[in-house]
Amino acid sequence: MDILIVEDNKELAGLMCDFLRRENYTVSVAENGEKALSLYERYGARLIVLDIMLPGMDGFGVCKKIREESNVPILIVSAKTAKEDKLCGLDLGADDYIEKPYDIDIMLAKISGIFKRRYAVDEITDGDICINKVSRTVCKNGVQLEMTAKDFDLLLLLAENKGRALSKEYIFNQIWGSDSFSEQQTLTVHIKWLRQKIEDDPKAPKRILTVWGVGYKYESV
Repeated sequence: MDILIVEDNKELAGLMCDFLRRENYTVSVAENGEKALSLYERYGARLIVLDIMLPGMDGFGVCKKIREESNVPILIVSAKTAKEDKLCGLDLGADDYIEKPYDIDIMLAKISGIFKRRYAVDEITDGDICINKVSRTVCKNGVQLEMTAKDFDLLLLLAENKGRALSKEYIFNQIWGSDSFSEQQTLTVHIKWLRQKIEDDPKAPKRILTVWGVGYKYESV
């Protein structure tokens, strides 16, 4: 998923979805903070567009909770225009703060800018490993490794979230999809295959680590 919109105004959320989908973003909507956290934990997102005044947990609480676990870009969009509210949002880790009502073209430009700054890098280099997102290839010490499409997607997901423990459910839904007929045991097998390809000693991995009771994370060597 590209963008998670957290907005309790159904009409406004629907309009935002329409405009963003026309720009070819994949979008989901949560009408409250608790649902937003649940959706993000299960499916992830590359950007969160976050209202502040929500039923139950407010946007500040959502922002704080997400920042405890993730550096995903957060764009606050709120009718709360006081300086103190803006400072609070930015202090909690939001990347930007837009006042309502807003110009949709300005909103789209800000979102496009966030994606370009955060996700436009074509290669991820980590020591002797190089992941090229354009050619979808992985090299170790300059030698290209044999990678299936799922192996590549799995490695890229882990590497783009370096240092962050990702749950098995989150990884599985991102790579195989929540409607997949595969089972989570498939993930275990692919992790084993990846370790055999990129680790110096697959039995004592240093890059793809198991986080017991959670899932896996990628670390630099």
